[in-house]
Amino acid sequence: MTKLFSLHALGTALAVVAGGVLATGASAETLRLGNEGVYPPFSMIDSDGNPSGFEPDLAREVCKRMDVDCEIIVMDFKALIPSILQGKFDMITTQLAPTPERLAKLTYGRPIVYNPMTFVAKKDTDYEYTKEGLEGKGIKLGLQRGAASIPYVDKHWGDVFERVYYDNPDQMKLDLLAGRIDMVFDSKINWTIELIDKPEGEPYKLTGGDHWIGDPDIPPAKRGYSWAVRKGDPEGEALIEKVNATIDATLADCTFTELRKKYLSAPILTAEEPCL
Repeated sequence: MTKLFSLHALGTALAVVAGGVLATGASAETLRLGNEGVYPPFSMIDSDGNPSGFEPDLAREVCKRMDVDCEIIVMDFKALIPSILQGKFDMITTQLAPTPERLAKLTYGRPIVYNPMTFVAKKDTDYEYTKEGLEGKGIKLGLQRGAASIPYVDKHWGDVFERVYYDNPDQMKLDLLAGRIDMVFDSKINWTIELIDKPEGEPYKLTGGDHWIGDPDIPPAKRGYSWAVRKGDPEGEALIEKVNATIDATLADCTFTELRKKYLSAPILTAEEPCL
């Protein structure tokens, strides 16, 4: 992990001042943040080639309040976890589902969004979304490489689908509209905004119910997707605690909601309720 602060002692180096802001010295360097970049409206690349969307905006706000410089490093989703485990950056700032497998390797922050998975299919389909109801239908299902949706599909539907894997949702959407796949299993909020609410999405529907693909032992009231650091890294663990406190501060003063409103009309956390 990049040395963020002068580490005479961890407690001193990560001292907190009013408002949850980190006290940093002149030796502060750049905090490296991994982001997917192609997950609108949460992350995307603007016309100037810069990361934009809710998560980059929130990350920049967090960095500003913590008084650190940040570099957002964009890469394919499937490369994010291997890269942070190799120390290529300090924190993943793309929302991750807290699956048991990931929790063994990563320390998660506080949830920043509750975004269940669902199916997107043509309105004229009427499937029963059980293994028995989908068996033998020859359905081509779009899934994102490296996503936690894949083991979830393995567990609940086995091999009933003909699977087609994609590097990002944009590719998935193009093939769905072209009829090269029959449905996708992906994030409800994103597909509502990027397809269902648009004219081109008129023939499609969200179907098959909402699915929590994180650790089933997490109680419903605490479910959500989060940013993460490498598990067992003292600096990373200290960092995520400070990031949690800073995000809580943005929620308390409604900055979180103002940033969210630029991209999403509906709240994404129950903690936003006082700001609505």
